[in-house]
Amino acid sequence: MSPTRTYPQGVPSWVDTEQPDPDAAQHFYSRLLGWTFETVSPPDTPMYAIATLDGRDVAGLARADGPAAAWNTYIAVDDADATAASVSAARGEVTVGPFAPGPAGRTAFCRDRDGAEFRLWQAGRRGGAQAVNEPGTWNFSYLHTDQPNEIDFYAEVFGWEVEDLGFAPMVRVPGYGDHLEATIDPGIRARQREGGAPPGFEDAIGFVVPLEPDMQPYWHVAFSVADRDATVESAQHLGAEVLGAEDTQWTRTALIRDPQGALFTASQFRPPA
Repeated sequence: MSPTRTYPQGVPSWVDTEQPDPDAAQHFYSRLLGWTFETVSPPDTPMYAIATLDGRDVAGLARADGPAAAWNTYIAVDDADATAASVSAARGEVTVGPFAPGPAGRTAFCRDRDGAEFRLWQAGRRGGAQAVNEPGTWNFSYLHTDQPNEIDFYAEVFGWEVEDLGFAPMVRVPGYGDHLEATIDPGIRARQREGGAPPGFEDAIGFVVPLEPDMQPYWHVAFSVADRDATVESAQHLGAEVLGAEDTQWTRTALIRDPQGALFTASQFRPPA
C-alpha cells in the first residue's frame, strides 16, 4: 500500500472542477483520463464526488451553481481560519468561508490582489491528491498573470519564492523537497539531477505564466498524460475543443476546453534527449 501523501503549508494540494452537468463531466473525464468517481456528499447536501485512479484520490467534482464550468486549485494550510485572515491582511479577498464541508477538512474561497481565484485546504480526513505527476493525474497549477515575476501576495501569505528558469518563472516552497524526501519520495533529488532538472526543482510547486490578451488573472490546471496526441484525439471524440498545442524542451502540451467549458492542459513529459 502506498504511503499517504501529505502537503505542508503553502503547497497546492488539490484540484476540483465545478460543472453544470456532473454526470456528463464524469463521462468525459473517466474516458479521457481513466478516472473512477464516487459521490461522497451526504443526501440533501450539495453534490461532491471524488475521482480516483487505481484507488487513489486525484481530483474532485461538484455541481456548478451557474452555467460556467471551471477548474479550481486548493493550497494546503495548517489553519484555514488563520490563513484566511492573512489573505485579507495581504489585500486579497475571502469570498466564501472559512467553512468545513464535513470531516474531510476545512476550506475558504479566495481571490488574490489581482482577482485570481484560489482556495485553501486544511486537511481533515482527506489530505489532498494521492497520485500526481503520472499519466491521468494532476501535474501542476499555473498562475496566469500580467506580472509573472511578481508574486508578492503569495510570498506574504504562503512564503513562496519565484525563480526565473528562462522558459518560465518557477514557484518554490522552500523545504518542500525535504518534506518529499522524508515522506514519500526519498530519491527525489538524485532522480531529478539525473534527469537534468534545474537546481531547487525539488521545491517546485507551480509556474507563473504571462497573461493572455483580454484575459483576467486566473489559476490553470495541467494533467499529465502518456501521449499528448492520443489525448487530443480522444478529447475531440468526446466533444471537447482543442485550442492549441505546443512542444517545448521538456513537454508536449495541448490546451483543451472540456464539453462544458472548463479549461485545462494535457501535458506529456518529454525530457531532453
